[in-house]
Amino acid sequence: MATSFDSRFSVFGGARVLITGGVGLIGSALARRLVDLGAEVLLVDNMMPDGGANFANIAAIRDRVRVNIADIRDPHAMRHLIDGQDYFFDLAAQTSHLDSMKAPFDDLAINATAQLQLLETCRAVVPEITIVHAGTRQIYGRPRYLPVDEAHPLHPTDVNGVNKMAGEAYHLMFHSAYGTKTRSLRLTNVYGPGMRIKDARQNFLGIWLRRVLEGDAFEVWGGEQRRDMVFVDDAAEAFLAAAISPQTEGQALNVGGDAPYSLAEAAAALIAANDGGRYELKEFPAERKRIDIGDFVTDDRQFRTLADWAPRTTLADGLTRSLDYYRRNLAAYL
Repeated sequence: MATSFDSRFSVFGGARVLITGGVGLIGSALARRLVDLGAEVLLVDNMMPDGGANFANIAAIRDRVRVNIADIRDPHAMRHLIDGQDYFFDLAAQTSHLDSMKAPFDDLAINATAQLQLLETCRAVVPEITIVHAGTRQIYGRPRYLPVDEAHPLHPTDVNGVNKMAGEAYHLMFHSAYGTKTRSLRLTNVYGPGMRIKDARQNFLGIWLRRVLEGDAFEVWGGEQRRDMVFVDDAAEAFLAAAISPQTEGQALNVGGDAPYSLAEAAAALIAANDGGRYELKEFPAERKRIDIGDFVTDDRQFRTLADWAPRTTLADGLTRSLDYYRRNLAAYL
């Protein structure tokens, strides 16, 4: 990359920054980075038990950030919390694909309706705020071609994908209709220290990490499907780069990892990083199979060019760093 992240990110020094979902995986990584850059950081999270929030994620910076336990579905609370902010990283979401099929209206309220409320609040209270929305590659559905670029048709396979697609569309519309300085990043399989590992609700790598650390075999469903995986620190850098790149405004942009890997390759990489472990190949459970998207390889060249960003963490390094973190902090995540 042509420029130094540190020099570009100096604009965050003294800035007031709101992060919803701020105690979760990406939100906490962003918070740590922003605190080091000298930002005044407000973390908002509803600490939903089935979500990814965990106070262990912010233990190292707890005295350097403000935390407010609130729900993005509460427009009155959010109006107060958004007021006066310079940057808004819009990360709060319901991320479980299976849960979205079991409780579709809850998913709608969080991922779509609340997004419209937040944007209306920003327009009324802080119209000049810079917003970065966390989107998802899930909205593409089963790929018609690979790698998947932003021109690919949107055809989500589950309720979560439909609602995330609607939430993203509100952001793009608010830019075109009102000039709101927002953009959406379509993320794929973000992992790393701070992710939920007690089950597979957030990401399949989470439960794999737990099983390996506890000395048990983990399940690999299928194994041949290819995925992009983005280390959480690289994802945090992507959000910062998007926020300071005006050319990304009004756009939905893919963000991928260092390279695509089959699930079997990812499993082998985890065992190598742990210097041991085992997995069992299984057929997809029926309820998962009907919403699985198969192979997914991201074409994120557009974002890399516009935001002068690229992932810097290989899967092997990211898994090693994740294992090291959970060896020290496992009890806080079970």
